[in-house]
Amino acid sequence: MVFINKEGKFNKNTWLIDGYLFGGKGSLSIYVIENKGTRMMIDASEKAAVPKIIEKLKEYNIYPIHKIFLTHSHFDHTDGVHEFQKLIKDTDIEVLASENAIENLKNPNKINGVFEAETEPLEGVTPLKNNQIINLNGLELKVLNFFGHTMDSIALFDKKNKNIFTGDAIIDKSSIYYFQPTFMPPDFHETDLLKTFQRFRNMKGELKSISLAHYGVWKDEDFDQIINSMEELHFATKNSIIKWYKEKPSYNYLALKYHEKFIPKSKIIKLGYIEVLEQTMEWLVEGLKRSGFI
Repeated sequence: MVFINKEGKFNKNTWLIDGYLFGGKGSLSIYVIENKGTRMMIDASEKAAVPKIIEKLKEYNIYPIHKIFLTHSHFDHTDGVHEFQKLIKDTDIEVLASENAIENLKNPNKINGVFEAETEPLEGVTPLKNNQIINLNGLELKVLNFFGHTMDSIALFDKKNKNIFTGDAIIDKSSIYYFQPTFMPPDFHETDLLKTFQRFRNMKGELKSISLAHYGVWKDEDFDQIINSMEELHFATKNSIIKWYKEKPSYNYLALKYHEKFIPKSKIIKLGYIEVLEQTMEWLVEGLKRSGFI
């Protein structure tokens, strides 16, 4: 079993940094890929976390960054972009995202509304197409449409290091005891999610690790478990949440039932974070409502 959640370099070209989303440790991964002096960061966390992330970039001698690759347009992955551009004056940071994300980034009101966020419009983003290659000074990174979680979710495949960065497209799994599914609002599409699962499974022979946004890098039998259980976990969590919501439309009730059935060894309730799980249940229900399942 290999789960990498410690900050630092974990393969020849890549570092993991804690994104301190909402001030919490182990809540969002920031990855930095470097090759021959050029550095690209994957996702940007929220504005408040940026100074701490910059400190880490300097600590690991991977400052400044030159590019930011956004896995999708949800606020927790994009909110920090302007702050990075403001605070890193050593270079003009290029921002890259799916061609499908451009409108959401320019006009974030739809996403801000559903998550009660305040992300500012983002202009001048370089649009990326499916199967496009990003050449980082000779390190080729392949862009893959991994739709479903959102219809602008993209993954980044590092063939050299046999690693893939998937954002939230497959699963959120921050420990061996905690995971949550990916059917979030405002534009979850199950049909596309199942296609993404299959596309990911078809790549298994080319991969040794999966780098998740929430949180960390999974290898060996843990990587295999994610590959093997994607559909099962999706349908089990989806059907359970629908059933529980019909029984009692209370997010506290859903959180307690979810904890009991799927993550009983998680410390989230013991540590007093039941409100976090309740908020997650609210978002998951909203995702199911907007896609017609509730």
